[in-house]
Amino acid sequence: MTSAVRDRCRALLRQGEEIRYVFPALSIGPPGVANFLIVVTDRSVSVLATRMLRSDRPVSLYAAFPRATRLGPITMAPGPVIQVGEMFFEFEEEYAAVVAAADAEVFDPELLPPDPLPHL
Repeated sequence: MTSAVRDRCRALLRQGEEIRYVFPALSIGPPGVANFLIVVTDRSVSVLATRMLRSDRPVSLYAAFPRATRLGPITMAPGPVIQVGEMFFEFEEEYAAVVAAADAEVFDPELLPPDPLPHL
């Protein structure tokens, strides 16, 4: 996601939270189909509601969960789907690595590669 999208997301998060991962997702099932941005920070997993026709424009915090919330496992139905809280989200396959990395950071840190640019 672009820095502009991250800046828009940051405006809806608690002060001082550091964004680690952001990916777009489409809710499926109740309460209906809608676009969201899933934002994983150093302290939380936030679900941000977006504008109807602009899925890169978050407008409100829909739900927040502790950082220890597991996003996976990813199921296929027919595309990749995760459950966060009571909601199910479908997302583009290219973001499956983001979901896996977000979970690995908390639950399996030994699986993450070392930071190639630790001084940045």
